[in-house]
Amino acid sequence: MPADNPIIQINGLRKTYKNAKLPALNGLDLSIIKGEVFGLLGPNGAGKTTTISILCGLMNFDHGEIRVQTKDLQKNLSEIKKLIGVAPQEIALYDKLTLMENLKYFARIYGVNKSKQEINITEILKLLGLENKADHLLGTYSGGMKRRANLAAAVLHKPEILYLDEPTVGVDVQSRKVILDYILQLKQQGATVVYTSHYLEEAEKICDRIAIIDHGKKIAEGRPGELTEKNEPGTNLEKLFIELTGSALRD
Repeated sequence: MPADNPIIQINGLRKTYKNAKLPALNGLDLSIIKGEVFGLLGPNGAGKTTTISILCGLMNFDHGEIRVQTKDLQKNLSEIKKLIGVAPQEIALYDKLTLMENLKYFARIYGVNKSKQEINITEILKLLGLENKADHLLGTYSGGMKRRANLAAAVLHKPEILYLDEPTVGVDVQSRKVILDYILQLKQQGATVVYTSHYLEEAEKICDRIAIIDHGKKIAEGRPGELTEKNEPGTNLEKLFIELTGSALRD
């Protein structure tokens, strides 16, 4: 169950894009506990990326309240941004720079002092299996390597809260394992991870709790095992997901 004082509290969040017939978020409520891996799941267009963008301060919302460490997001955005790291769906790095050049650039943006830059970068590269490719142009990287590099850039400043939007999409099995293992290590170190994915078996494996959203509303929330146990024996998260959101394509 959610804590009395969650690290992230979302109440009645609403967002409608210009010229859209329906809202992207329609009264979304979420409570995220400090130190957990929280899975935000839903079909295409359910509102996952919109939620992450709002939480990062990249997008305004129409109505509702968001508190991070009990502080109002809109009133304390500059302060809250220092607490968070973001790995977006799109690779947010520069192909014409080496990975090391990318990471040093983002470390400066995050305000990591020079004495800590090298230590942080060396540690992260080793954990993500990129230490031997750090001086290669990012444009030469495989898809899996770029995903790992994207994650590396998001954690340079040791954020307390990490937002990961589809961090394993399109990667090979080996890269997926490295990324998921690293997420669990970040949790062990005390970070709070908010994670979106279409890979439901991943969410079942690494998430402490999940919320399934559709049409901008929460339709289920809880521990993966608890949610599936409420259904017929043998139900897994994928089957539950289809039961709740339907089998119609969301292209």
